[in-house]
Amino acid sequence: LSELALGGTAVGTGLNTPKGYDVLVAKYIAQLTGLPFVTAKNKFEALASHDAIVESHGALKQLAVSLNKIANDIRMMASGPRSGIGEIIIPANEPGSSIMPGKVNPTQCEALTMVCAQVMGNDVAISVGGTQGHYELNVFKPVMAANILQSAQLLGDACVSFDEHCAVGIEPNHDVIKRLLNNSLMLVTALNTKIGYYKAAEIANTAHKNGTTLREEAVNLGYVTPEEYDAWVKPEDMVGSLK
Repeated sequence: LSELALGGTAVGTGLNTPKGYDVLVAKYIAQLTGLPFVTAKNKFEALASHDAIVESHGALKQLAVSLNKIANDIRMMASGPRSGIGEIIIPANEPGSSIMPGKVNPTQCEALTMVCAQVMGNDVAISVGGTQGHYELNVFKPVMAANILQSAQLLGDACVSFDEHCAVGIEPNHDVIKRLLNNSLMLVTALNTKIGYYKAAEIANTAHKNGTTLREEAVNLGYVTPEEYDAWVKPEDMVGSLK
């Protein structure tokens, strides 16, 4: 993006420009703007395409994809308060629904995902613009430039706003997390190496069928004692390197 084709004239030959003009004009522009502009080494390539813009915006699109997933994950984890997952609590920035008193809308997540959608759309426009260079004319450069600048501005502003109005205020819902964890059938994984896969699976399936806990069924089936279950099934020992 910092390589300038200026001085390459129409197609990159530099015909009819003074010797050293390309280097000097890039140096002057760099001094004037305070940005690290330099003359392009290959002006034929610099005039024939704007691949640098396409590639750079691809990085912005990648960021948008990641932010979109993060925002949606937060939105789902905060769903509730009783019928959803509800493992985290997000700030209530605006009044809730007029028909559902007390409802906390994930407005910041929704705003961020809309920005991400816009950036992904901008990426399509930039990609199309990159294909429409038509030799050295690059008539689609204005829309490419406008979109990459808009995307950078949108993502920057959206990240700052999301952090300020949502991320810093997220809190874990300890009661819900504990309840869901203790009720989860995945804890039976800890018994695999103790009683074998098939017995562990039988415990999980039976607990699910009867609506009971893993501990109850493990003891009822006679595969472990209460003391063994409590010693072997410890969620805090199942987080690996995060412990």
